[in-house]
Amino acid sequence: MQVSAYLKLSIAVALATIALKTGAWWLTDSVSLLSDAMESVVNLAGAMFALAMVTIAARPPDEDHPLGHHKAEYFSSGFEGVLIFAAALAIVWAAVQRLWAPQPIGSLGLGLALSVLSSAMNGALAWSMLKKAREHRSIALEADARHLFTDVWTSAGVVLGLLAVAATGWLWLDPVLAIAVAGNVAREGFSLVRRSADGLMDRAVEPEVQTQIDAVLAGFAHPRTLRFDHLTTRRAGQRRFVNLHMHMPPGWTLQRAAAVRCSVEQALMSEVPGLRATIQLLPMDVEAHFDDPKDLI
Repeated sequence: MQVSAYLKLSIAVALATIALKTGAWWLTDSVSLLSDAMESVVNLAGAMFALAMVTIAARPPDEDHPLGHHKAEYFSSGFEGVLIFAAALAIVWAAVQRLWAPQPIGSLGLGLALSVLSSAMNGALAWSMLKKAREHRSIALEADARHLFTDVWTSAGVVLGLLAVAATGWLWLDPVLAIAVAGNVAREGFSLVRRSADGLMDRAVEPEVQTQIDAVLAGFAHPRTLRFDHLTTRRAGQRRFVNLHMHMPPGWTLQRAAAVRCSVEQALMSEVPGLRATIQLLPMDVEAHFDDPKDLI
């Protein structure tokens, strides 16, 4: 199943969980269950926006975007993070109102059953989506999956809290629990926004990918005939990019140097799927300098 198919499934599940959780809130009049239902609305909006951004990211390079549209996925996770913050604020507002005017909770058994059913659906989908996100290195799909996992833990906390309300009769626990849910939701939103900002600022590749790149270059390097330096990397959605200099003896023909460069590039791209390698050829006795102050003006 492709990334877009998982996001379409996420939209369908979000619609189902909204119906279930809204029903649970309507039956119980619990503000913590209302907060849980509001988070599912955010899930729906996030999945729809993620689907749009993944569709854009899959477009091939064009004249205006010669390196492709892969960074569109970062807008998806950032947007979802902002939505999560908005949901957290709405939850706090509703909870404070209920904290000042506690209300009894009714039909708790059926309401909790609906909440547990929706959580089971979200948990199964989130686990599958996270596995697929790691396979395709899709931050949009990963963001949606992690948001669903947050929803699952939120629902679990709400269920336990409402059972405590039923056991103790302390109605103030319901809004206090909702505020705790809001704090957890806001934390997840901050994480998504931070990761999106990192991606848009060309963050270096993951440490494990850097290790793979270093291992490939070490296999080609030779003290007297071949060395590599000025290596830089960056991520752009599902793509990984590496740029470096390859130094070889000045007596080598251009044909020989180009053949070795091609071998190095192919080895790098075979080792790291989705990697794009750019290698500049330089003689062994020539150095490139990037730290000259006049180059920073």
